[in-house]
Amino acid sequence: MSGFHHVELWVADRADDAAWRWLLASLGFELEQEWPDGMSWAAGGAYLTLTTSPNLSAAEHDRRRAGVNHLAFHGGTPAEADALMADAPAHGWTALYQERYPHAGGSDHYAGWLENAAGFKVEIVASR
Repeated sequence: MSGFHHVELWVADRADDAAWRWLLASLGFELEQEWPDGMSWAAGGAYLTLTTSPNLSAAEHDRRRAGVNHLAFHGGTPAEADALMADAPAHGWTALYQERYPHAGGSDHYAGWLENAAGFKVEIVASR
């Protein structure tokens, strides 16, 4: 067997829930579970959990430290990825590397990068 079973991201608070909800629903994830300190979203046999924890060692996320730099998601066709990237700023996400979109990752890679207010970065990869 291969692939991820799940990924758990610890967040300092749930202030970015609306941004994550919009993004994950737009990418075809379904909300599977929600509790006062978190939520889990499922797609393709795996799930992503966003949760707070009293055991955080710092209140802020810094993707430049050791740990997770970003999550990359399948974004559908180039047109679907373009539509998601266009809608993202209205839902709490800031586009990164816009001057090189959609080929910031190279001429053979069609993708966009987004960052939320808490500093979490995601990559939306289009199929070719």
